[in-house]
Amino acid sequence: MMPIRCLHLADLHLGWRPREWGGREDERQQERDGLLQKAVNLALDPASRIRLVVIAGDLFETHHPPAGLVGMVLAELNRLVKAGILVVTVPGNHDELTYHDAVYRKYSREWPGLLVTNPMPERIGVFSVDQTPCYLYSMAYTGGVTKAREILAEFPRGTEEGLHIAIFHGSLDWMAGERSLPLSAQGLAAAGYDYVALGHLHQHQVKTVGKTVMVYPGMVEGKYLSDPGTGFFTLVELGAGLPRITKIPAAVRPFRRLTMEVTGLTETGLREELGKITDPEAVVELTLQGVFSFLPDLTDLRDWLRHQFYYCEVKDETAFLDQGLLDQWAGEPTLRGAFLQRMLKRMAAATNQREQRVVFLALTKGLMALQRGKDHGQSEV
Repeated sequence: MMPIRCLHLADLHLGWRPREWGGREDERQQERDGLLQKAVNLALDPASRIRLVVIAGDLFETHHPPAGLVGMVLAELNRLVKAGILVVTVPGNHDELTYHDAVYRKYSREWPGLLVTNPMPERIGVFSVDQTPCYLYSMAYTGGVTKAREILAEFPRGTEEGLHIAIFHGSLDWMAGERSLPLSAQGLAAAGYDYVALGHLHQHQVKTVGKTVMVYPGMVEGKYLSDPGTGFFTLVELGAGLPRITKIPAAVRPFRRLTMEVTGLTETGLREELGKITDPEAVVELTLQGVFSFLPDLTDLRDWLRHQFYYCEVKDETAFLDQGLLDQWAGEPTLRGAFLQRMLKRMAAATNQREQRVVFLALTKGLMALQRGKDHGQSEV
């Protein structure tokens, strides 16, 4: 049996657009939508020796993507078909087949390669790839037709010599709620597939039960900081023995989580330290920790950080302002001093941490308002 190399894709979510990314929403959408072209270019590279491309669901963010995006996808997939590469597309839960205006219904006749539409597991095709018979099994979840109230545990498989490959968009061994296909790992293993190509989970995962290898390739290009993507394509070599899985780095925008300790830093010092880690190409979650020795204007800091990174979210995990500094300000004969005296008394009288935290938040907001109005240095009590 000649080995076959497969590019396993899932959860590209083409058409996704971020919200409130500082005016870069359209730019970021277009950038992510270019991911399919990168995948196709990889598959067409003679050095990759890819003969099969599997898209295991959620190619699109919605079941009704814009016509321009669909046209681009059709053109890219046709590049593969014209090169003699077998393409299999399985609808997911985002681009579900259920709806009457679903993209896969509207474009079914012109969809390149093999488009899966059957609502329950079936053999969907038999192909010969480099003289190796390949038997494919799959389904497309269809609301009201697919029987998925319980975890699916029975799957078809022929007895012929060759490779038997299953492709499903669903969750292994758990009910993930509506619009999800629950699959039994033991059932898939009992069927005896040589490889199970999965989609739905955005993290890369490999599960082996007996001699059956089940793989979630994960989402290559991230959406949110909480959903950063894998940063690589999953290439699978099928043949004698267990599948060999290779991670191919993808040229995607980096997602990073950074932490900055603010204790002991002045306002100028904080910006100098932040300047050392700036990266205009990165999507960043910046966590501030420690104790400020000055009253930070986080709104102004966030605006400044927008120009230091491609996109930045700030998480404030700093503790209370330095007590000595608060006591010092409270002793001033100013509006700030009078305000602090009152708020510090309320904090001292708080009966639990929650109440203390609420008072502190009110304290900081009041100080920020006074700082913006510069009343603390001008008006005496």
